[in-house]
Amino acid sequence: MGLSAKLIRKLEGFDSKTKDMLLCFMEEIEEKTTIIAVERSDFNELKDIVRQLAEAQNRTEKRVEELAEAQNRTEKRVEELAEAQNRTEKRLETLAEAQQELAVAQKKTEASVNALAVTVKDLQVQVGGLSMAVGYGIEDKMMPYLRRFALKEHGVNVTLIDRRNIFYPDGKYDEINLYVEGARDGRSIFLIGECKAQPGKKDFDRFDKMLTRLQQVLKGDVIPFMVGYHYAPEVETYAAKEYPHILRYKTFQISNHEVN
Repeated sequence: MGLSAKLIRKLEGFDSKTKDMLLCFMEEIEEKTTIIAVERSDFNELKDIVRQLAEAQNRTEKRVEELAEAQNRTEKRVEELAEAQNRTEKRLETLAEAQQELAVAQKKTEASVNALAVTVKDLQVQVGGLSMAVGYGIEDKMMPYLRRFALKEHGVNVTLIDRRNIFYPDGKYDEINLYVEGARDGRSIFLIGECKAQPGKKDFDRFDKMLTRLQQVLKGDVIPFMVGYHYAPEVETYAAKEYPHILRYKTFQISNHEVN
């Protein structure tokens, strides 16, 4: 305990017993004052802690509010997603129904296509048969005039007129519509004719390929010619440019020759 010089001088004026009593009293007062000071310091510290707790609570409440708002937004988004999923499921159901309808329609279409293919095939057979019949009809009509035609147009003395199959070493063969054998100036001559009602470009293509094969087996000169009722202008132009060696005749040009 610290005592001032003035207080010490005054204590010197008392007897020792009184002096001891006063000193004890002063020590008691000092002790109580220290306790009060300590308690006030603790109180101030407690106030700071309470203030900090209050601020923390405010921040926590604010954060809780923010989390609540975020949860509300999340719940709203979840509802929107649920609605979108429902719409998607409905669209998928509609798509599934459409696919089923499409599958049924496709089966019907395939059945119709198959039926059409059969019809087309039958038609091709019929047209092919008709074309063949017309071709054979032209051949039959041209046969009586070929001897005179060969002699007058090409100077060939005919020894044989036929519709003939020419076979090759590999076993394959070509059918010759108009086959004429003869001679000219001591050389063997073959008049090879193809008959079509209205010859097309592909007919000339096929005929020329056949001529290439025939020239490998026929021992003599080959005179190729095409006979038809009519030639389209573009066909005549094509034939003249691509196959000038194939002669073109219309049926009347051959039938005008007298029959011997």
